[in-house]
Amino acid sequence: MDVSFLGGPGPQRGVGVVAPFDFALDRELWRWVPDDISLHLTRTPFVPVEVSLDLARLVSEHETLGEAVRTLNAISPEVIGYACTSGSFVGGIAGERALCEAMTRAGAVPSVTTSGALLEALAELRVQRVALVTPYTVSVTRSLERYMKQAGVTVTGRAYMGLTRHIWKVPYRQVADMARRAVRGTRGKLGAPPEALFISCTNLPTYDVIPQLEAELRMPVISANQVTMWAALRRLGTPAVGSYQALTDPAARPGPVWPEEEQQQEGWT
Repeated sequence: MDVSFLGGPGPQRGVGVVAPFDFALDRELWRWVPDDISLHLTRTPFVPVEVSLDLARLVSEHETLGEAVRTLNAISPEVIGYACTSGSFVGGIAGERALCEAMTRAGAVPSVTTSGALLEALAELRVQRVALVTPYTVSVTRSLERYMKQAGVTVTGRAYMGLTRHIWKVPYRQVADMARRAVRGTRGKLGAPPEALFISCTNLPTYDVIPQLEAELRMPVISANQVTMWAALRRLGTPAVGSYQALTDPAARPGPVWPEEEQQQEGWT
């Protein structure tokens, strides 16, 4: 069949993605990407370490990331994203900035990290109080909380799974249950309620559960993969694809998190 009249495929703009060696959700990343954008993924070298603070440090070494970015240079991406939450928050705010600088030096294009994108997304949504869901152990979860505290973000509650492997196998139902625990566990306590929920870890599936949770919890729900793709595409002036997700679809952004009457009923006022 002669298809020469079609003129070939349309032009594509590239986003380079550096992911940890155990990343298993390539297909999820693509779901936020419009048709005229291509993702080019590469992975850090394998190390025989389970998910932990030690692994976060190993997969975020500047030399490791620089080498990964250089493997992408041949295809000339316009932006580089480091798709790893723990690897980009383990060094704190200063460490995250240094990672971006190292990747930009290696690739000569703008760079974003998942944890940097998280703060960017919270600023976009004008959120300062956040409930957390993580698949991590308590030590890794606390490291994320320290990172957010450095950025002036208050963690109102958290739920963590304690996993050290096979995080990509967690079903949506468990993610949703943990989200409810993180948010509703804060009700009735002293202090203000959360304004948003963050679901951490790029290896935790979240795409389809985000709209459901936003409707149920009446607040923005953002996830590691979502903020990474949103921030990378933002550098290109291109909106991410995510209908009925507050971050990517402004029309889906809710009003006040809790009506005044419900705040009184739940003991907030």
